[in-house]
Amino acid sequence: MEAGAARVVRSPFGMSRPFNSVGRSGVPDFVRFGTKLTPSIKHYTSIYQPSSGHRRVGFGSRRCLVVWASSSPDSAGSTAPIAPLQLESPVGQFLSQILISHPHLVPAAVEQQLEQLQTDRDAEKKKEEPSASGTDLVLSRRIAEVKAKERRKALEEILYTLVVQKFIDANISLIPTIAPSSSDPPGRVDEWPSQDDKLEQLHSPEAYEMIQNHLALILGSRAADSTAVAQISKLRVGQVYAASVMYGYFLKRVDQRFQLEKTMKILPNALNEAESDIQPAAGGNKEASGEEFSSQGVASHPEVSSWSGGMSPGGFNNGIKASRLRNYVMSFDGETLQRYATIRSKEAVSIIEKHTEALFGRPEIFITPQGTVDSSKDELIKISFAGLKRLVLEAATFGSFLWDVESHVDSRYHFVMN
Repeated sequence: MEAGAARVVRSPFGMSRPFNSVGRSGVPDFVRFGTKLTPSIKHYTSIYQPSSGHRRVGFGSRRCLVVWASSSPDSAGSTAPIAPLQLESPVGQFLSQILISHPHLVPAAVEQQLEQLQTDRDAEKKKEEPSASGTDLVLSRRIAEVKAKERRKALEEILYTLVVQKFIDANISLIPTIAPSSSDPPGRVDEWPSQDDKLEQLHSPEAYEMIQNHLALILGSRAADSTAVAQISKLRVGQVYAASVMYGYFLKRVDQRFQLEKTMKILPNALNEAESDIQPAAGGNKEASGEEFSSQGVASHPEVSSWSGGMSPGGFNNGIKASRLRNYVMSFDGETLQRYATIRSKEAVSIIEKHTEALFGRPEIFITPQGTVDSSKDELIKISFAGLKRLVLEAATFGSFLWDVESHVDSRYHFVMN
């Protein structure tokens, strides 16, 4: 694999194995709830609307859009976030202001910033290194590294802005940072309006069927019980969210190929035959609890169990419906499946990490002397199964959008390495 391909997520919400490994069940080995953690990463909060009044926004020394942003705080004197992650680079802050005040101008602003990034990168390549050795050469290389890092951060925030814009265009509000109410700390965290119908319309019928299977396997027998409330580890919910983002990214990638071949009528003949549902496993009558969610909803998920190196009892019979897209994926050879199960860029990996941490916070996790993870101080949250469904649907859609914008931006500013 090329050196630039993203391989490991460093966040506790991420992985301790490569993205492109494939489980025995033939589905991608997206995530492993591992123990390789890095030092604490800065906590990212929200993109906030500007304070009341008018503000002139501009960026860069060359051509730039200038807009007048105006908004009013709510009755409590605060402003509402439009996304959990705060953008910090000058480019990100500039695009945030446009996204809030004039969202229809975002594509033009992004094109302009990508053009500037390309100009800066080309200029950097043409610049000759000083002939002198020693301090001057080291300093020159260090400056080049800093500039490259700044361009990468700007690129990440451009991608994130475009993902958020796609949610805005679909009239879907992103879930805000998950935190219990200050007036009722033990209270539920999922008082969000249902937007399942809107989210469903953003996927092809075949892809949404796969997402429904993903949901049923995560939520288990409580998938249809929207009123049940569970107390769950925030870390566990964050891991499921990150895995679902990557699942949505993978689904969009394979669904694009599937839809193209279906349109061209070159699908394998077996996929044109009538599909029959596989008999679902009998559901239990357990009380809703965090333990049920973590054991039934994660360990018994055939895709997740394969990430851990084994198959759950019943394998694909565990509540999964046969589908044309699943059979299509299963027809891939190992090399093709590994390629499609890879997050293509480091920037996309970073966005998944930062967005998930902005949503759920940085958990307090410690490594014991025996090398195991001690998450005893991890916060427990109360959330309904309807809320969990909303989280998973949003995550899969986020991953789908991330694939779209990554492909779009790469066509104008090449950064994807595989």
